[in-house]
Amino acid sequence: MARHVVRTQVAIVGGGPAGLMLSHLLAREGIESTVVELRSRQEIAETVRAGILEHGTVNLLVDGGVSDRVLTDGDRHDGIELRFNGESHRIDFHDLVGESVWLYPQTDVFKDLAARREADGGDVRYGVTDTAIHDLDGDPRVWFTDVDGTEVELRAEFIVGADGSRSHCRGQIPEAHRKWYFHEYPFAWFGILAEAPRSSEELIYANSENGFALISQRTETVQRMYFQCDPGEDVNNWSDERIWETFRSRVNGNGFELKEGPVLDKTVLKFRSFVQAPMRHKKLFLAGDAAHTVPPTGAKGLNLAIADVRVLFEGLDSYYKTGSEALLDRYSSRALDRVWKAQHFSYWMTSMLHTPEGADDFARARQLGELNSVVSSRHGRAYLAEAYTGWPSAR
Repeated sequence: MARHVVRTQVAIVGGGPAGLMLSHLLAREGIESTVVELRSRQEIAETVRAGILEHGTVNLLVDGGVSDRVLTDGDRHDGIELRFNGESHRIDFHDLVGESVWLYPQTDVFKDLAARREADGGDVRYGVTDTAIHDLDGDPRVWFTDVDGTEVELRAEFIVGADGSRSHCRGQIPEAHRKWYFHEYPFAWFGILAEAPRSSEELIYANSENGFALISQRTETVQRMYFQCDPGEDVNNWSDERIWETFRSRVNGNGFELKEGPVLDKTVLKFRSFVQAPMRHKKLFLAGDAAHTVPPTGAKGLNLAIADVRVLFEGLDSYYKTGSEALLDRYSSRALDRVWKAQHFSYWMTSMLHTPEGADDFARARQLGELNSVVSSRHGRAYLAEAYTGWPSAR
């Protein structure tokens, strides 16, 4: 049976925030795109994921006409607390670098983008199957089976792989034309949702001899929190009391006490660092988790994906307006410059705040010395603030 042929300028594989944001930006400039996504729209919308948005990401959502809901429903944070030796040290973003971040779940970013593409009549196809890429050497095509069973051949001038950390697109780049960089971490995060009031108005990153803990927020009555654990930990072995006892041993002290309540959800979040270079092969471009992943400690994952999309959009927009591929040719190097900054920052935050199993007295004392060096120096605090809130856009 012949495939139904669909023609577009840019085929985007992956309908998460990165793919939808790129499709939206292209549409604003009259550039056609078709987005194909394996998951259903409902499945993505119901996948609960936290989100700290850099000021640049927020600006793109608001100024790009996606939604201003981040400003009304999100929480602006002007700083975080580093807590160690039972004492809290505030990193004042606004004072140090004049910027802020917003606590706004990635799930809501997706909902805003999906609603915008739907309202604008965007061609976004959820729930497709059997996706395959062909002819990167010539006229690139994406084959897939649509949700109604129709076999489709999507013909495009460029293909963008924004299909996440298990990317099919990434695998289409021959091994001889790419390099993979990996770093595995010997710990994971035990994450919970708890029915409890906020323990703090800002995020607390706590280092202790018993391990790391992150105190975040979700709503006035439901909170998201994490503590360092073994990657093989089984959540079924953890009662509510054992969970709260672990948090207390890492955060409470000197007058500070967590607000506790029933645990609504438990999960173990494993993480690693990964980069593929380059992020382009012929007419295929990678963006977001398809090209790189970072540990969550630095809050960079979604923000990096949006930064990739901004740079890629600039290249595609320039190509369709001027015929020049100069910016497209620089896409990978421009994007990777920020990616490696984020990899360093995420690795630094992770190693500074987590306590390795079996760490000796020297390792522990050195780690405390590093934390003291950061909080006691305006320059040290300013570096953390600049990296956390987001660097300027790529040049």
